[in-house]
Amino acid sequence: MDFEKVKASAEGYEKAMTAFLRDLIAIPGESCGEEGVIRRIAKEMESVGFDKVEIDPMGNVLGTMGTGEKLIAYDAHIDTVGIGNRANWTFDPYEGYESDSEIGGRGASDQLGGIVSAVYGAKVMKDLGLLSDRYRVLVTGTVQEEDCDGLCWQYIIQEDQVKPEFVVITEPTDGNIYRGQRGRMEIRVDVKGISCHGSAPERGKNAIYMMADILQEVRELNERLHYDPFLGKGTVTVSEIFYTSPSRCAVADGCSISLDRRLTDGETYQKALEEVASLPSCQKYDAQVSMYQYARPSWTGLTYPTDCYFPTWVIPAEHAATLAMVESFRGMYGEPKVDKWTFSTNGVSIMGRYGIPCIGFGPGAEAQAHAPNEKTWKADLVKCCAVYAAMPTLYCK
Repeated sequence: MDFEKVKASAEGYEKAMTAFLRDLIAIPGESCGEEGVIRRIAKEMESVGFDKVEIDPMGNVLGTMGTGEKLIAYDAHIDTVGIGNRANWTFDPYEGYESDSEIGGRGASDQLGGIVSAVYGAKVMKDLGLLSDRYRVLVTGTVQEEDCDGLCWQYIIQEDQVKPEFVVITEPTDGNIYRGQRGRMEIRVDVKGISCHGSAPERGKNAIYMMADILQEVRELNERLHYDPFLGKGTVTVSEIFYTSPSRCAVADGCSISLDRRLTDGETYQKALEEVASLPSCQKYDAQVSMYQYARPSWTGLTYPTDCYFPTWVIPAEHAATLAMVESFRGMYGEPKVDKWTFSTNGVSIMGRYGIPCIGFGPGAEAQAHAPNEKTWKADLVKCCAVYAAMPTLYCK
């Protein structure tokens, strides 16, 4: 492997990658509204010489290069969250900005930069003759991840019948290599009360007061959840609260909360549901504890329902994919730090549900995700492009 040649080739595409990323940022593409972004990616894939480019029925774009035996995939979700409070932005989130070193705009780090580096990483492989009969490359631009991470890959694996040898997750990694993440699930707790006139609250049963007791026990539950030496502690927190009441002059007859539950290694969704259901106040008030389901149509109109459960995954430090990524990075940029994500990725399905190994390396910073004034760095685009290009040959050697 001529690492200097790979590195130089990636550097030669910095301007092209910058232009591509700025084009993507300029197209609003929140979950279930990604059509414009998907079609722009497909156009770029075709222009740089992918052998096959297709958009599947869910709306994911899949670009293939090469004809080798092993299928190695690079995944980037291309939907973004919204812009939030516009007053918190110092520049237009869709017009973005560009300096000598940075590119700003919604999705710059999370995670439109990932698809840019992956597309041009495949281009470098082709330019330098690195593609061989040992492997072919699949680059996926996937949808609805911000709404329901991993749903896109449930569809790709089950319906498109695509099963790579391993997948590189191109979410932002702060210049590090990541080999795992905590899982998560979305839990709902419901309690029922009895309404009455607010002037005589003792005649009813106030569901909000019931939930107040449960809330304190959920806070305490968070402190005693399982700890894993690599991924850290499981967590639970209240993310939403709802109520029903006949009027503002009545006792509330219903109250519900949503819980964001992060699952560390060794925890299951069954265990997490039982931990909440067995809380003393949940037992006392006969609370209903359930898992949310997701069934929102994609931009193509396809609905693919799933439970809101996103499994934990960890790839061993000595796995061949980990070692190949480390060797590729080391050959051009020195010794990498191998760590894990704080947030969740499509790996929850790829490895968490289906056991297909994942390894993470992507441009940008975790702290930029979902934040106002989001940005990424041109040097990151180049570095990831180069590491992506060298990795498959090292894996297959």
